[in-house]
Amino acid sequence: MSNSRREDRRSDREPLLIDLALQGGGAHGAFTWGVLDRLLEEPNLQIDGISGTSAGAMNAAVLVDGYAEGGPDGARAALAAFWKKISDAARFSPFQRGPIDIALGRWTLDHSPAFLTMDLLARLVSPYDLNPGGFNPLRDILAECIHFERLNSASIKIFVNATNVRTGRGHIFRNAEITPDVLLASACLPQLFQAIEIDGEAYWDGGYSGNPSITPLVLECRSRDTILVPINPIERPGTPRSAREILDRMNEVAFNAVTLKELKMVALLRQVADPGKCEGALWAEMRIHSVRNPTMTELGYSSKLNAEWSFLEMLRDEGRRSADEFFKTHGRDLGRKSSINLEALLEHT
Repeated sequence: MSNSRREDRRSDREPLLIDLALQGGGAHGAFTWGVLDRLLEEPNLQIDGISGTSAGAMNAAVLVDGYAEGGPDGARAALAAFWKKISDAARFSPFQRGPIDIALGRWTLDHSPAFLTMDLLARLVSPYDLNPGGFNPLRDILAECIHFERLNSASIKIFVNATNVRTGRGHIFRNAEITPDVLLASACLPQLFQAIEIDGEAYWDGGYSGNPSITPLVLECRSRDTILVPINPIERPGTPRSAREILDRMNEVAFNAVTLKELKMVALLRQVADPGKCEGALWAEMRIHSVRNPTMTELGYSSKLNAEWSFLEMLRDEGRRSADEFFKTHGRDLGRKSSINLEALLEHT
């Protein structure tokens, strides 16, 4: 859609408030970058709140910081700069594609000696032994790319989910609480990294307790439209047979489970909640949308560690294309009705 057409549409009505729910998924978060890049071009939409986990949380914080400084264009520039720094930092990483995978155009790291070694060690040796200093290259990138003090007064609400190791429950961090440690906690896979300690509590990846959590968007935001950007496929054809395929699918199922339960709650309460402003009615009023892409089902776990710029660009372009298709197909549903069939989630409950 041309810029002139977008400007014409903006004059027709006031911007519609929306929320965003951003899943995590390592380098696959570049797909979300593309979705956000395209969404920020829509003048008729105004972001009220963003709930994010892992890479989704990082995308959220970068977007909100950039938006606070320079509006939609500032947010787009900040996201592009963040992912470029991720790629630049990974140029000398041992996790690189092999010659055969490059020649065949495959993005997998399944044949990378470094990945295979790490994958084996992660099952046998604790990260407290492999990385006793707790080094994480993302810490410096986050500190460099995000002005965390600017998040405190930002107009867009952020909700970052991390899993409390002691209680097993999710913990939501909000704008003023967000630091590099909070974002690292939300992305802390316990097989690879030491738990992140915040205020005396240890945290693991938020995907175990909400990837992402819909609850704060329902209860703390004014918008009644939530756009979910999934990274981990809910459905995957075929039955996994190799050890790696089985483990990958187990992780996908686990990391989708809590969000699916929240979506089922929306569907159920839509059927039974009485009108009004009770909590159940707030859930029932939420309209849910999703930006999907079949490419994500073609990518395996190992490619989540592939930060080659050409791969990130491909994911960004797929994200933009998917968002563009969403607006063409379901743009008119925003503000009116859910664009996914929530009731179908209840059919086999």
